[in-house]
Amino acid sequence: MQANGQKTTDSKGFKMSSKGKTYLFKPDFVVICNEKDPELALKPSGLKKVSYNVPTWKTSDPNLADYHQQSVSASVAGDGFDDKILRSAKQDRTANIYHAGKTYFLTATKTVNSGDSICFIFPEHAMFRLKAWIIKSGTPYPRIEFLFIPKKDGFYSVGYIGAPSFKNGDVDELWQPLIWTEKRAPLQPYLTASFMATIPTTLVNDGNNSIGVLTASRYLPFQPLPLLSNSQFGIALLNDRSELQPQVFAPMPGGMNSQMKAGHSFEFSMGLIVEPLSITKTYEQIATSVFGFKDYRSNATVSMNTTLDNLIDYSKTRYAWFIDSLKGFAYATDVPGAVKNVSSLNPLELSIVRDDQEMFDKRAYPLMEFMLSREKFLFAIDSNQKIQSPSRKLRGPIAPLSELQVLSDVFGKNNSFYATMAKKEFGTARVRNLDEEQKGRNWVNAMFMFKLTSDSSYLRLSKLLADQYLKERVNTRISQFGDPLFSSNFFWPTFTNNWSALLELYQLTADQRYLEAARDGARHYTLFTWMAPAIPNDAITVNKGGKAPMYWYLKSKGHHQMYYPEEKVPAWRLSEMGLTPESSGTSTGHRAIFMSTYAPWLLRIGYQTKDPFLMNVAKASIVGRSESFPGYHINTERTTAYEKVDFPLHEHKDQSVNSFHYNHILPMASMFVDYLVSDAYVKSNGRIDFPSDYIEGYAYLQNKFYGAKKGSFFQFENVQLWMPSRLLHIDDIALNYISAKKGDTLFLAFMNQSQKEVSTQVSIDPSRVNFSDNTGLRILYPSEQPLPLKDGSFRINVPAGGIVAVAIAGVKISSGFQDQILNVKKDERSDYTHIPEGDTKALLFKLGAYAQKLFVFLQEDDTRWRKARMIYKIDGKRKQVIDKNEYPFEFTLPVDKDKPIRFYLELTDIHGKLIRSKETELGR
Repeated sequence: MQANGQKTTDSKGFKMSSKGKTYLFKPDFVVICNEKDPELALKPSGLKKVSYNVPTWKTSDPNLADYHQQSVSASVAGDGFDDKILRSAKQDRTANIYHAGKTYFLTATKTVNSGDSICFIFPEHAMFRLKAWIIKSGTPYPRIEFLFIPKKDGFYSVGYIGAPSFKNGDVDELWQPLIWTEKRAPLQPYLTASFMATIPTTLVNDGNNSIGVLTASRYLPFQPLPLLSNSQFGIALLNDRSELQPQVFAPMPGGMNSQMKAGHSFEFSMGLIVEPLSITKTYEQIATSVFGFKDYRSNATVSMNTTLDNLIDYSKTRYAWFIDSLKGFAYATDVPGAVKNVSSLNPLELSIVRDDQEMFDKRAYPLMEFMLSREKFLFAIDSNQKIQSPSRKLRGPIAPLSELQVLSDVFGKNNSFYATMAKKEFGTARVRNLDEEQKGRNWVNAMFMFKLTSDSSYLRLSKLLADQYLKERVNTRISQFGDPLFSSNFFWPTFTNNWSALLELYQLTADQRYLEAARDGARHYTLFTWMAPAIPNDAITVNKGGKAPMYWYLKSKGHHQMYYPEEKVPAWRLSEMGLTPESSGTSTGHRAIFMSTYAPWLLRIGYQTKDPFLMNVAKASIVGRSESFPGYHINTERTTAYEKVDFPLHEHKDQSVNSFHYNHILPMASMFVDYLVSDAYVKSNGRIDFPSDYIEGYAYLQNKFYGAKKGSFFQFENVQLWMPSRLLHIDDIALNYISAKKGDTLFLAFMNQSQKEVSTQVSIDPSRVNFSDNTGLRILYPSEQPLPLKDGSFRINVPAGGIVAVAIAGVKISSGFQDQILNVKKDERSDYTHIPEGDTKALLFKLGAYAQKLFVFLQEDDTRWRKARMIYKIDGKRKQVIDKNEYPFEFTLPVDKDKPIRFYLELTDIHGKLIRSKETELGR
């Protein structure tokens, strides 16, 4: 879209007007010359409170060597961190594009108007010739183009520096991908290489319009995958006068095409942007009108339900690398010998929603113990392990306060220790992940304390602090890294406001200001989603020669090559459009991650605020990307390896395409559940609505938690979400579904992911649902009518992008575990004690009508104790003994439901001295 005003020329350049403001794009350029290769290389920026890599260049002039390599902690290592960037040899370098070589500033001395174009004449130069012109009627923006011809061999870069410039204090907002957002301005003229530009421009908004210079899309091709080595240009925001000015440099000094021969011609083209829109709206406009972003994805090879089933099946295999003895998923990709978990709520939700007892016994319950006992998410027995700062201490809970609230609620508030722990966490600060300290007393935790305790003073405090947060963080654009909730920035949620928690507060209070704030944060989050390169209509050949790509990091770790058949597939299936890089610090290596937990949040916020762009980004990030767990990221070259159902079914060393963070498997499954339920909510206009809780996790692993609360399904209330594995067989992969139950009625909603109407056959698993002569099926939406049902099968028509909901009454539903775990009755028996010997905690978990378990753990470690023994009696029966002869010293045992248990400890210290605790009773 062109600016809504006039475009005129004068001797000084090209004027564009919009909203009563006129902006002059001058014919100003800078040429950067080097006789020798300036050795372009990414280096850590050295910025405070943020990890980020920037292009740097070698310089022979010590006065220009303004970049100094910072020492890097040993904890900064592992997947995504490149030692060639972090710890390469120190040398005189600069990160200032204006110091990357000898600079020659040029401005046109003459302007020639020729119909629809303007030609700029520059003075002759001994080193080169420069021609430039503007095409006024360029689509969708006027274009400035240049032709550069060197007269001597060397390395060259041409920068367009004629866009309007602004003082930092005179702008409402700015943007340079990836990390300079809101009013966080670069400290010097850093360049963003094209492969790190989510769209290839920088932007300034002066309160009226957004102004930028947009590189033509052909300079950011789809194939090969964008990397530093094939980047054809760079973009900058700060100029040599420390003003904010959108700039483009092509080629980058020392980059692709920068080595030129005398007489060689180099051409380049850029669009001139003046949009009467905010920066996020301008981003959307460019994404859609220039790079073709739209609702472009559908289920590629299977439905999302099939992917979910396959993913959960995989999570139970040895390939998912859950280490029972450590109660966690191996984190060997980053930290050898360590385990890392995200939340116990992911497997708990899956066990409930999917009626899956095995998921509860083997994943949910062990993770509940882990989250209440460990000091950090990353746990390693090896005290010498320093990578990513793990802990070996049992000084929990590591569970966020929000997780304690959900666990308490799911089990009917029958365990007093959740509230006890939560109140303590609210009053303290804790480091849970990496080295980021989180303060307990904030508006987010106050909200969850209210949900935990029903004490309205916590809700008042939450709103008071949240309103202050809106004033300081949302209504005022932030100008520094770090903010009131995050002391530093690394993962993308720390760069925006806490919009997922703001949506939770909106749903709790119905205060519209929190929804609008959530939308503002969500829209800023889209700035981190790839909208370039544009997707060609071509089919792309992948896995050439039958080999899948080899990720350099895994190759360096001795991983083995993977093989998948060479094939041609539509380019859209391979596109990163809608995904984000992993984080600021690892964005150079982890280009696009499949862990798009933001998708359901964007979908709901987009629906509630009537923002289709958010909804399209949500769909683009998740739909049709895999048949099982796809690993972590796109990083080397385009491939269909991630799509395959057997992709994760390999030993760790036989994975070579991308990283496997095994602790992400269950959060990804929750992400799929969340998206499916959210999609049903949106497509039904809110008439399918299942209440949820919050899975906070860490980093960007936030999901909603379903299954513990009943919801509505059109006119039916108190409906239980029930989605067991492979409940349905659907002939057409375009349909996703959710399923639920109430009494003798099964509810199904089918969501069409394609742009065409689907007519297909559906069959229900007879081992899960029994039919009788009284069984009847009727459509609830879009119009109520009966539907033929035969032997558990029926035919259904679902409109393009639409939904059909049905109810099947008179059936017998086979359900066991879900009914037991949710059968919660009031139970005020004792459940917690502290034992001084070993600084020991004892927790009696009351797990509905399903079970109760005792968990006892010493907070003191093997620097104090050599071994531990627990002697116990259940309900007065015979005495039994459990020995633990190595750290960690912890005990788990099932206790007959509703029965008390008496026990004491015998601890042997490192000197061989035996110490016995007093006898304790729980469950009385």
